[in-house]
Amino acid sequence: MPSRVLGFAIALGGAGLIALVVAIAVAASSGAIGKSLTALTGSSGSSSVGTSVTCPKAAPLQVGTVLVPEGPVDGYCQDRLVNAAHIINAARALGIGTRTQEVGVMTAMGESSLVNIDHGDAAGPDSRGLFQQRDNGAWGTYSDRMTPYVAATHFFDKLVRVPGWQTMQPTLLAHTVQVNSDPYHYASYWPQAVAVVQALTGTSVAQP
Repeated sequence: MPSRVLGFAIALGGAGLIALVVAIAVAASSGAIGKSLTALTGSSGSSSVGTSVTCPKAAPLQVGTVLVPEGPVDGYCQDRLVNAAHIINAARALGIGTRTQEVGVMTAMGESSLVNIDHGDAAGPDSRGLFQQRDNGAWGTYSDRMTPYVAATHFFDKLVRVPGWQTMQPTLLAHTVQVNSDPYHYASYWPQAVAVVQALTGTSVAQP
């Protein structure tokens, strides 16, 4: 509140103070005070934490070498964590390490939110599965693309042929395999992928 307004209110005595209180109430109801605070602090005061996820009750489920909990793990319930487990198992079978498991999970998060989708989109109407693989002969049959373990194996088969795949930035590595439009599309999913792999395996490689 500018000092000249405060001084004016004091000079008017009781009536001025009442007017001042009313003005503050009106400003608060209109959001003016909130806007002023936002300008000063850079924050609206709202929480940045997303809505919590409540998962259906479920017993732990063994998927290959991975014991999948009920969840949630970073917002993912057991039905989606099972798909992450298939990806982890495929990477383990190829012996390509924890970081590569995380890259696979990150990519599937970015493509399908870990849902085994039986449809494509405008850019790829023939895309299917966790990795939204196209029907172009590069990713096997329809059944292959819709079988999470097999789809992940095809993904990793392509990944390990990329020069420098062991050290390439995860989102750029995924982009090289997927040939999507935005090389940095997957970057925001990396922390979640690390959290999910950590929860399912007990190990993680947090560095991108």
